[in-house]
Amino acid sequence: MITREPPAFFHRGPSPLARLTFFTIAAVALMITDHRFHALETVRLSLSVFAHPVQQFAAMPGAALGRVGDYFASQERLLRDNQELKAKILEQSAAAQEARLLKAEQAHLLSMAPGRSRYSENGVVAEVLYTARNPFTRKIVVDKGLTHSIQSGMPVIDDTGVVGQVTNVGTFTSEVTLVTEKDQSVPVMLVRNGLRAVAVGSGKDGSIDIPSMPSSADVQNGDMFVTAGIDGTYPPGLVVARVTSVEKNAAYVFAKIIARPAAGVDNHRYVMVLPLPAAAAARPETKEDQPRKTGRERARGRRP
Repeated sequence: MITREPPAFFHRGPSPLARLTFFTIAAVALMITDHRFHALETVRLSLSVFAHPVQQFAAMPGAALGRVGDYFASQERLLRDNQELKAKILEQSAAAQEARLLKAEQAHLLSMAPGRSRYSENGVVAEVLYTARNPFTRKIVVDKGLTHSIQSGMPVIDDTGVVGQVTNVGTFTSEVTLVTEKDQSVPVMLVRNGLRAVAVGSGKDGSIDIPSMPSSADVQNGDMFVTAGIDGTYPPGLVVARVTSVEKNAAYVFAKIIARPAAGVDNHRYVMVLPLPAAAAARPETKEDQPRKTGRERARGRRP
């Protein structure tokens, strides 16, 4: 390839070395002048105004990449913080539920403490361990037995009323039959007018029946039945149930009365076992209480 030199007309002017030397000296002079007298301050400010958009435009890709990285880092941090907050919320929720349970149990125990109930002085506070193994019976097992002087027949209450009666006693545990158990009866008295009756557990849906009540009896919804204290088991005045339904039919002799137990027979964790009344505990054994002897035993007893 043959290169042709331009005409001599284009070679006119200073040489490159001369131009380099001139501009070098000029730059050094401007730097010295600006350093000593700040002569180029205005020029520098003017140039910065024009250079700022160029700088912003040149920095845009780096800033965009930085924002994208910050976005993903923020998302990851937010997800991690969210998981930690959820774990803390669950922990706090469990602690709050436990605190509410402890507060409710404390209030329940305080309601049965001495000074709050006339029956609490000689009563024994027991914890409900579990329900009876037979799912067709309404019984519970408490953590007090013979070692705590628990006897069969003792009444069991909570802070609102009668829960049931001790029917089976072991060394360390006892079985309590609830008042809602089928055929479990309690002599009661109507608070409003003193009418006496017998409350019998229905064995279904946790209700109590009041059978053999004449249709002419003055019983209304909302009436409260308390223990009459004539059976030698339950002290008088313990709340048993509140009437929820009264059906009277002239064609029948007796009214159909259904009541709801006042005590939390299926709710509370702690109950109180009351001692038997003094009359029942100290009642001497009668001939009817002693087992009957057969003819052979009577004959053996006559032998010298």
